[in-house]
Amino acid sequence: MASIKRNGKSDLVFYVVNYFILSGFTLMILYPLYFIVIASFSDPNAIASGEVWLIPKDITWEGYERIFRDGAIWTGYRNSILYAVLSAVIGTSLTIMAGYPLSRRDFYGRNVFMIFFAVTLFFNGGLIPTYLLVKSLHLVDSIWAVVLLLATDAFLIIIARTFFQGLPDEIRESASIDGCTNLRYVWSFVLPLSKPIIAVLVLFAVVRQWNSFFDAMIYLNDADKYPLQLILRNILIQNQPSGNLVDDIQTALEKQRIVGLIKYGVIVVAALPLLILYPFLQRYFVKGIFIGSIKG
Repeated sequence: MASIKRNGKSDLVFYVVNYFILSGFTLMILYPLYFIVIASFSDPNAIASGEVWLIPKDITWEGYERIFRDGAIWTGYRNSILYAVLSAVIGTSLTIMAGYPLSRRDFYGRNVFMIFFAVTLFFNGGLIPTYLLVKSLHLVDSIWAVVLLLATDAFLIIIARTFFQGLPDEIRESASIDGCTNLRYVWSFVLPLSKPIIAVLVLFAVVRQWNSFFDAMIYLNDADKYPLQLILRNILIQNQPSGNLVDDIQTALEKQRIVGLIKYGVIVVAALPLLILYPFLQRYFVKGIFIGSIKG
């Protein structure tokens, strides 16, 4: 505060306004998350009437009880963790193997490959050709149909390439003089210096795989292979009012109340593992995404 006073009143006003604006943006980001959490164990009628906005009201855990009552949710957690780990390992490896060679100025034809990758950012074959390809490879109802389709993309390759371009060429030249091969150089020098970009690639892969359910819905037939998101979707659909004329109004209203509890609960259940993971990678993620975006 003393340094602010020495800089004059104009700087003090700047800091006050700056902190006020940043606090407003922070509140805009955190409040929706907070509201979802308190709404997940509040009475849906109180939520609908606008009585819940700061503190929960008429606390009930019925929504979570119905979610975790279905044993399939633990299967979904297991499958999603497996798919996320496989995507992180395979996707990060593929992205590095593509991004590093493209960052080397002595790699002949790298611009042609970059054009090839860049085209995929704007055009794709669509669902039907992709399904036919997966079917021809005998990957339907296989976990690899879910993992491999989301393994990597041109956007991540460009980020990795940009990061590798920022590594000093002097290190490679010195290693080459000492007789270091390309593979040894990547393993002993590039990867230890690439922790920030590896954290970025891992987080991108995990988040994308964790939030994905459409590919699983299209390619998986065995319910034991369903990821968490698809199982939560099925739980939500199963508890929807059926619209059957046999159901009386009271039953329909009760089902609607349960759906109101479940829809917030599934968001919390699905997002909690990522919220736990992100703080461990946040330091590397910010550094890696910054370095990978300011060059090239």
